[in-house]
Amino acid sequence: MDLELRHLKIVRAVADAGSLTRAATALGLAQPALSTQLKRIERALGGMLFVRGREGVRPTALGELVLERARVLLPAVCELQEEAQRFARQGAQGYRLGGTHGPLLGGLVDRLARGEPGVPVTTYTSWSEKEVAGSVADGRLDFALVGVCGESAPPEPGRLAWMEVARDPVHVMLAEDHPLALAPRESVELAELAAEAWTDVPGDGCFGDCFAAACVRAGFTPACVYETDTASCVHLVQVGRAVGLCRATFPATPGVVTRPLAGTPLVWRHALGWHPAARVAARAAGVLEHARAAHAEALARAGGGSGLRAAAPSSAA
Repeated sequence: MDLELRHLKIVRAVADAGSLTRAATALGLAQPALSTQLKRIERALGGMLFVRGREGVRPTALGELVLERARVLLPAVCELQEEAQRFARQGAQGYRLGGTHGPLLGGLVDRLARGEPGVPVTTYTSWSEKEVAGSVADGRLDFALVGVCGESAPPEPGRLAWMEVARDPVHVMLAEDHPLALAPRESVELAELAAEAWTDVPGDGCFGDCFAAACVRAGFTPACVYETDTASCVHLVQVGRAVGLCRATFPATPGVVTRPLAGTPLVWRHALGWHPAARVAARAAGVLEHARAAHAEALARAGGGSGLRAAAPSSAA
C-alpha cells in the first residue's frame, strides 16, 4: 500500500484525540474500520505507530517521527491547494506579464489596471529576453514584452506566438554641450561618432552584434563600450564620458540631447509574445491593443520623437 495524505490525516487524528474511539468519531468512521486502516498504515510504514492502553493510545518513537513529518506536510499541502485554487480563479482573469527594462511594461500595466479594475496584474523583469520568453513558454508567465533589433526573430519562435507592438528608430544620446548636440541639424551620421566611447545596457539579444555591424558598415569599430545599468549609461552621457543609444519612446532627461542616426542604421522592434495553446491566448488581441496604446502614449510624452530623451535600448522593451 502506498502512503497517502489521508493516511497521515488518520495518524494525526488518532494522536490528537488520544484514543481510537474519539478519533473514529472525529473522522466519521466506525472504530473497527479505523483500527483496520491504522493497521494497514502501520504495515506500510514498517512498525507500530501507537501503543494501545486502557487510557487510550500514545505514539511510539516511529509514531512521533511520522507525526512530526505529518504536521509539516499536511498544512503545506493544504496551503498549496488553497493557493492553486486561488490562482485558478484569478488566472482566468489575471495577467502575469514579463518584460525587459523599458517604459512599455509600466504603460501596459497601467492600461490593464485602468481598463479592468480589480483584475490582478503581476510583473517580472529581466535583462534577458530569452529568460522572459522561456518563462512564458513554460507557463510561468502569460505574456512577454521584449525588444529585438531589425528584422531579427524574437526568442522561442517555435513555441510562442509573437506580434509586433511598434518599432522605433534608434537615436544617439549626446551630452547637451556635445558639438553635435549644439549644431543645428536634424540627424547625425554614425561615422561622425567613430572616435567616441559608447555605453549600453546588458542583454542576450542581438542588438550588440547589430550595433557592431552598423559601425563596421560606417567604417569604424567602437574603441570602448561601457556595459552597465541604464542610470549609469545616462550618467556617462551627461558627463561627456560616452555617447549612448535610445529610442523615441523615452522621456526627457536633463543634460542629454538625442539626435536620429542618419539613414536609420538601427531599428528597435517591440514585440508581444504568448503561448498559442495557453488559455490567455484568447486575450492576446486585447493585450496587444493596450501595448500599442502604451507605446503611443510613451511616444507622445517623449515629444513624438524629438527633444530630450534618454535610455539604452540594447535590452529594454
